[in-house]
Amino acid sequence: MRTGWAVIGDTQHLPGYCLLLYAGPADQLTDLPRARRAEFLFDLSLLGEVVAAEAGPGLRRVNYEVLGNSWEHLHGHVHARYHWEPDEYRGGPVWRYPDRDAPEHRLGPRHAALQLALSLRLASVTAEAYS
Repeated sequence: MRTGWAVIGDTQHLPGYCLLLYAGPADQLTDLPRARRAEFLFDLSLLGEVVAAEAGPGLRRVNYEVLGNSWEHLHGHVHARYHWEPDEYRGGPVWRYPDRDAPEHRLGPRHAALQLALSLRLASVTAEAYS
């Protein structure tokens, strides 16, 4: 992408979780000049568009987060949120899920079709958006 690299998350407890990793030295969004901030957030929104298109049935919404509490490099999270999520987690941040890093949710060969679909859709969306 213009401002960084889109990657699929290493945990897929909510299918379609992706990140945008900024391609330069920056700790926080406000480290960037305003125009570059807008570009980064635009790219993050394009990634969200891709996740929404590939999330499948049960998609409720897409959430965006720019945190930086654990990793001090600018990056954005894109989380698909689903109607089928348990009530106790549906209304809060995904970080509250106690099992999100469990082995059964780790990115692996069974996610190959999702990863390919996201990649192909991202190529299409960015080609259209950047033209």
